[in-house]
Amino acid sequence: MGEARAGSLGQRLQGIPFDAAFSSPLRRARDTARLAGFPGAVLTDLLREWDYGDYEGLTSVQIHETVPSWDLWAGGCPGGETPTEVIARARRFLDQLPAAATRVIAFSHGHFIRAIALAFLGLPAAAGARLALDTAALSVLRAGDRGGVVQLWNDVGHLPV
Repeated sequence: MGEARAGSLGQRLQGIPFDAAFSSPLRRARDTARLAGFPGAVLTDLLREWDYGDYEGLTSVQIHETVPSWDLWAGGCPGGETPTEVIARARRFLDQLPAAATRVIAFSHGHFIRAIALAFLGLPAAAGARLALDTAALSVLRAGDRGGVVQLWNDVGHLPV
């Protein structure tokens, strides 16, 4: 399903000029970038997925079986990154974008893309729990008159389910 969605995303993006393209170096993001038509996206560790530490490889359901009160956006993961650290990394990614670039595309991972949105909008980490994000969804953040705004969020358009 993910590959089909990435290919469909490429069709939707075809003909849109981007000033820069970036990707997490992790395989899922690199594959999505390639399938979406951006095989030359610049790889950056700043776009890596959240470091889940001791919870790496576990689902939320599995974690809640042993830690019912766990909330990724409130406390992060033991042995991994905190929400503050993840949002700071997202801010570093945004700060390093070329000044002249008006259209930038980034391929990353669900939780980290949410962190980028929070950093761009200046929202607290807890707001990340309220942002749904599907595989190969298109989201657009842009500068507004009074700061960052969400132009489009979690748009899967006509992508296969």
